[in-house]
Amino acid sequence: MLGEASEAEDVVQDAYLRWRRSDSVTVPEAWLTKVVTNLCLNRLTSARARREVYVGPWLPEPVFTSELGPLEIVEQRDTVSLGMLTLLERLTPPERAAFVLREAFDYSHREIAEILDVDEAHARQLYRRAREHVGEPRKRFTPSSEQRTKIVERFLAATVEGDLAGLERLLAADVVAWADGGGKAAAARIPVRGRERVVHLLAGLAKHPRAAAMRMSVASVNGDPAIALHEAGALAYIIVPEIVDERIVAVRTVANPDKLAYAAGQRV
Repeated sequence: MLGEASEAEDVVQDAYLRWRRSDSVTVPEAWLTKVVTNLCLNRLTSARARREVYVGPWLPEPVFTSELGPLEIVEQRDTVSLGMLTLLERLTPPERAAFVLREAFDYSHREIAEILDVDEAHARQLYRRAREHVGEPRKRFTPSSEQRTKIVERFLAATVEGDLAGLERLLAADVVAWADGGGKAAAARIPVRGRERVVHLLAGLAKHPRAAAMRMSVASVNGDPAIALHEAGALAYIIVPEIVDERIVAVRTVANPDKLAYAAGQRV
């Protein structure tokens, strides 16, 4: 719902404290869902103002997800992907809540209406508008987890080796690269669009003097294979390629140290 792991943890803690203080809850799941949703709505409203003055592209906070757990379904995995969380930024807070409750947790429109304190017709409208803004899924063929990991490994190898032809084969013609430095780390402040420009960008980054000293590895981030770069033992970048039809259609790089703090705390 929030796109920020640290914010999500704060919401869970706030909900727990309210749970401890409450002594009249008859249906715990419904009560907790409503409380957590409304806490998220409050934070999303204030976050929109902060993001309007953010330096450069804003990307969600990456989280290492080596194992998402047996209760996670495909729809839930898709909803937490960096690509989907970025799309959700197009939505108003109520639209975002309606979309997540419906898509990830299969709540009915009537249940969503009760959670958001609106009538059912309004809940349906919120979901319809959210679906229109997010758009229909671009994925026509979704490679398996193993296939996606191999593509990301080839992408990393081609970048490090300066294999321009290999990169061109992996990238879609309309690929877009975003970088989130937040004004605190070196990063392009506008998206880089098109295969030729993205290949040129990646080739330049691979030749940077800092690159040789970095330790690079493939890890699961927000349910997708991604690349983690460590410099002097500290997490410096997370690069998340988005794969459609076995081609990379987007490359999202998070470099803002504030955005990496949660993920850095997950790693030993």
